[in-house]
Amino acid sequence: MSIFDQFYINLLNTSYWELIAALTGIGSVWFARKENILVYPIGIISVVIYVFICFNAQLYGDAGINFFYAVVSLYGWYNWTHKNGKVETLEISINKPSEQFTGILLTILSFVGVLLIIRYFNRDNIAYLSSPVQYIDSLTTALFIIGMWQMALKRVENWIYWIIGDIISIPLYFYKGLVFTSFQYMVFLIIAIMGYIEWRKRWVLINQSALQ
Repeated sequence: MSIFDQFYINLLNTSYWELIAALTGIGSVWFARKENILVYPIGIISVVIYVFICFNAQLYGDAGINFFYAVVSLYGWYNWTHKNGKVETLEISINKPSEQFTGILLTILSFVGVLLIIRYFNRDNIAYLSSPVQYIDSLTTALFIIGMWQMALKRVENWIYWIIGDIISIPLYFYKGLVFTSFQYMVFLIIAIMGYIEWRKRWVLINQSALQ
């Protein structure tokens, strides 16, 4: 079976709710690239739908992760529009070395935590527990968790986490036979690279203006 045949079959098997979740997910990343506050309401729609999709599919770990994404999105929505408790637009910034280290440390801790959760919910699935997929799943989830947190703080580095996670996710979902989802992450990767370039340029302009 060719890639196009697999993609077509996956597309036919995609429910309307899953299609809405996927499209709003792509829209959310697009608005994030533009530093548009719509990243959060659109993104919340996507992750809330995925909570129900995963829960109905008995993917409780994935449902929990998407619920966490929704909570962080609410925080990011507030943080982007408030500063010191006042209504004010948050500016793009970059991490200090200590904050960069904290991000890496939290990624490692998140990886371990997510891996333990995945292993618990799949404790009866011997085939899954004997495959390396569990580690890759945990790594991408950890990267996306920290990426969302960094985006909520409006740090340029958030895009690095998304880019690495997307690069890993593309072959992962293809391997699982989810060609449509693999294609979706390819779109995410392109937008994330564009987002990093645009945010970096805006951060440079902000600092040049501050020095003048």
